[in-house]
Amino acid sequence: MEKKLALYICTGCGIGDAINVEKISNIAKNAQKVPVVKNHFALCGSEGLETIKADIANEGVNTIVIAGCSPRVKFEEFSFPGCIVERVPVRELAIQLIEKQEDQQIAAEDYIKMGVIKAQKGDMPEPFIMETVKTILVIGGGIAGMTSALQCADMGYEVVLVEKEAELGGFVNKLYKKIPTSLPYKEPLIVDTDIQATIKAVESNPKIKVYKSSKVEKTEGQPGAFDVTISTEGKEEVVKIGAIILAAGWKPYDATKLEHLGYGKFKDVVTGIEFEEIAKKGKGKILRPSDGKAAKKVAFVLCAGSRDPNHLPYCSAMCCASALKQTKYVRQDDDACAMVFYKDIRTPARTEYYYKEAQNDAGVMLAKADVIGVSDAGNGNMFVEMENSLLGERVKVEADLVVLATGIVPATLDDPIINLQYRQGPGLPDLELYNGFADSNFICFQYETRRTGVYAAGCVRQPMNMAEAQEDASGAALKAIQCAEHVAQGIAVHPRAWDKTYPDPFMQKCTSCKRCTEECPFGAIDEDEKGTPYFKPNRCRRCATCMGACPERIISFKDYHVDMIGTMLKSVSVPSEDDDPRLIVLVCENDAYPALDAAAKSGIKIDKAVRFVQLRCLGSTNLVWIADALSKGIDGMLLMGCKYGENYQCHFAKGSELANYRLGKVQETLSRLQLESERVQMVQLAIDEFEKVPQMINDFVERVKEIGPNPFKGF
Repeated sequence: MEKKLALYICTGCGIGDAINVEKISNIAKNAQKVPVVKNHFALCGSEGLETIKADIANEGVNTIVIAGCSPRVKFEEFSFPGCIVERVPVRELAIQLIEKQEDQQIAAEDYIKMGVIKAQKGDMPEPFIMETVKTILVIGGGIAGMTSALQCADMGYEVVLVEKEAELGGFVNKLYKKIPTSLPYKEPLIVDTDIQATIKAVESNPKIKVYKSSKVEKTEGQPGAFDVTISTEGKEEVVKIGAIILAAGWKPYDATKLEHLGYGKFKDVVTGIEFEEIAKKGKGKILRPSDGKAAKKVAFVLCAGSRDPNHLPYCSAMCCASALKQTKYVRQDDDACAMVFYKDIRTPARTEYYYKEAQNDAGVMLAKADVIGVSDAGNGNMFVEMENSLLGERVKVEADLVVLATGIVPATLDDPIINLQYRQGPGLPDLELYNGFADSNFICFQYETRRTGVYAAGCVRQPMNMAEAQEDASGAALKAIQCAEHVAQGIAVHPRAWDKTYPDPFMQKCTSCKRCTEECPFGAIDEDEKGTPYFKPNRCRRCATCMGACPERIISFKDYHVDMIGTMLKSVSVPSEDDDPRLIVLVCENDAYPALDAAAKSGIKIDKAVRFVQLRCLGSTNLVWIADALSKGIDGMLLMGCKYGENYQCHFAKGSELANYRLGKVQETLSRLQLESERVQMVQLAIDEFEKVPQMINDFVERVKEIGPNPFKGF
C-alpha cells in the first residue's frame, strides 16, 4: 500500500508537562519526513479521535503512530480499520519509569523515532486464506470425549468421534456407581453413572458421526485442513477436519509393578477398576474372586504406586474419592467393614463434604499409614502390613480382600494415538515434568498443546475425576471451535488471537540449514524430499521464532521483520564516550512488557540509560540485532523474557529457552567485534515480578559500567 504517515502525540496524563512536544514534532517532520504531526491533550477522547478520523477521511492518512499510553490500554479506541496503527508507550517507558525531566525528553525522542520507523517499515497485514472446513474431530469416546462432541454439536458444528473400543463410555462403563456431584453430599452417597443416557445422546445426534472399534492411523495437513485417516476393522477412510480434541483418556498404572502389594500373587488383591467390575457384576454384592464368598473385611490401599518416585511421582487426583465411594459398596452388607489406609486423603473443593460424610460410617476405618506389604495369612486371607502409623508403630491387619487404588497414566504414554505426520514426530511434545500427559503450557492457558489446532481434554491432559473431565471437555470444545473459526479467517490462535500476519520467507535465498524447522515450537514448518523447508501457516502461532533462527534473515512478517527491528535499534541515541552508557533491553510482549507496565504504574524508577524494545517473543531475537547495535556504539543488550523450565513455560513454549540457547553462541559474534561477552545477558521475568525490574536493570547497568564504554562509540 502507498502510505501516508501521521504522528499523533498525546499531551495528557502528564506527558505534555514532561517533554518538549514541539522539539519532537520537528524531529519527526524534518529528520523522519513525517508529513502529518499533531498533538492533542486527550487523544483517546472523542475530540482527539475525531481529529484522527478526519485525517483518515480527508487527508488520506493510512499509517498512524500514536505516542501516548501503553498499547495494553485504549486498544479499542485506537483501532482504525484499514490503517496501520503503531502505539508508542511514551507515558510508561519515558515518563513514569525515568525520574529526571531532561532524561525523559531524550527517552521520548528515542521511543517516538523507533515507533515511526516501525510504522514506515511495516505493511498492512494480509490474512492467509485457504479453503478450510470447521468439522471437529474428537479422539476418545469416554466421558470427556462424548461431552466435547455434544458441546460442539450443540453449537452447530459437525463432529467426528473416534473410539477404539466397540462401545462408547470409556472407564465409566466399568463403574458400578459414582459419587454425587452436588451438595450436600449426603444420602445417597452413591448414585447411578447415567452413562447410557450420554451414549444415547451422542449416537442419536445427527451432527455427530461415530466411529467405533476405530483408530486414527495418521493426521496430516494443518488446522482447517487436516487430513485424518481413520481405520475401522481394516478399512480406511480419510476425513477433512478443522480442529482436533484429544480426549483419549487414561489407563490404570500397571499393578504388577507393585510386587510388594501382592497383585498377581494373590487372587484377592485387585485394582480399583477390577473392584468396580466385581461390584457391577454382583449388583452391589462384593464377592471374592478366589472362591466367590462374600468379602467381609476389605482393605483399601491408597496411593498404590502414586506419589512414589519409583512409580508415579504425582497424585492421581481421583483415587481417594473413588476409594471412599467403594467403601459404600462394602457397607451395603451391614456385617462387612472397610479399612482405608492412606498417606493423605485428598478430596479437593466440594468433595471434602463427601469425605466428611464417609467418616460418619462406623463400619469404615480410616487410618494413616504407609503400606509396606501384603502377605499370606495362612487361612485364605491376607495380612496388610504398615509402618509410620499415627501411633508410630508397625501394624498388621487381616483382610479377605485387598483393593489397590492404583494411579492413572495417560493413554498417550506409549501410543501417540493422534499419529501426526509432522517432522518432529507422531505425538504431542511433552515435558519430563508432565510424565506423559499432554504439554498444555498449563500456567498460561489450559487445553492448548504445542500442536496448533489440537486441544487436550480430560485425563490425557492431567489426572482428574469425572466431573472435572466433563468441565474440561467443555473448555476444549470452545477452544477447538475458536481455532476452526480463526483459521477460516486467516487469523492466528492463542496467544496472538488477533494476528493476521504469517511468515513469508524469501525461499530463493534459503540454504536448507534446517534451523527454522528444528526450532519451531509448534511444528509449523515441514521439509520436502530435498530437505527444503516449507511453511504451513495455519499451524503457525506467529511467535517469529523461525525469524530469529534464520541466519540468512529471509523470514519476515508484514509488520515484523529483521530489518525493521534492526533499524529501530540503530536509531537509538548513543551518548558520547564520557557520558552515561546506553543499553537496549529486548522484552517479550507476554510477561516482560506487562511487567514493565505494572512497574511504571507503581511508581518504580529505572536507570535512564535503558531503552526497551518490545518483541513478539524472545525466540524471535536474531543475533544480527546484537551485532548491529553493538557496532553502532550501544554499550550493552539485555534480553528480558518469560520464565522457562519445568515449573513454568513461556507463552510460545520454548521462545525464552531458545533465546538463551542462541546467546550461548553470541560469544563468537562479540569476539569478532573484540567486545566482552558480558555486554549481552538474559534474565527471566514473570508478569507479576515487576518489583524485580529495577534490580535486574541496575545490576546490568553496573556491570556494563565496570566493563567500560563500547569502543565503537563515535564511529
